[in-house]
Amino acid sequence: MSDATEQAAGQAAAQGKRPNRAHRREEILAAATRVFGSKGYHQGSLGDVAAQVGITHAGVLHHFGSKDKLLWAVLEYRDRVDVQHLEGKHIPGGMDLFRHLVTTARLNADRRGIVQAYAVLTGESVTDGHPASTWVAERFTVLRGEIAQAVRAVADERSVTLPEGEPERAAAAVIAVMDGLQLQWLLDPEAVDLASATGFAIESILTATLGGPVRITGA
Repeated sequence: MSDATEQAAGQAAAQGKRPNRAHRREEILAAATRVFGSKGYHQGSLGDVAAQVGITHAGVLHHFGSKDKLLWAVLEYRDRVDVQHLEGKHIPGGMDLFRHLVTTARLNADRRGIVQAYAVLTGESVTDGHPASTWVAERFTVLRGEIAQAVRAVADERSVTLPEGEPERAAAAVIAVMDGLQLQWLLDPEAVDLASATGFAIESILTATLGGPVRITGA
């Protein structure tokens, strides 16, 4: 076999391995999401994750290096899933942001594992030394900022002048009700319609903030 042929064969083999490796990483992330969601970060082990995928503990480490790095990848995976249905794969602004939040709630009703992992990991993050603490705090900071900016945009469209700090208070309230509704839904999915309750809560907060009725759909 010539050098050129060997090189081509090597490149073809490498190209064939890459999709398999990416697929395996996705499998591990999905399994870790389930494990951390059901057992929490500290109680859920890499062995638990490996068993769900049919590989060894060392195999998980081969792909992610450590349990902490796997946790960070799970958190990033969760955020990626949240925007995968959006054009451009990023959160929109203005009223479209609130429509996106309701759509996310509707989609979450079919992906319990991701919602469960988010609820468990954000709850655990308030404990001393938890590896997700920084990520969760930064995520809430960014999310409050994005929602507050969307509130300002809607207020500008309606020529409403808001008191100092009002958009930030509304943003914190939106996050609080969404997370609280997710907890209620996880405990009793028959009692809570995640999408409609989320839409109702957001409309109520925006109506109180803007001083007039707000409808997310068709607004």
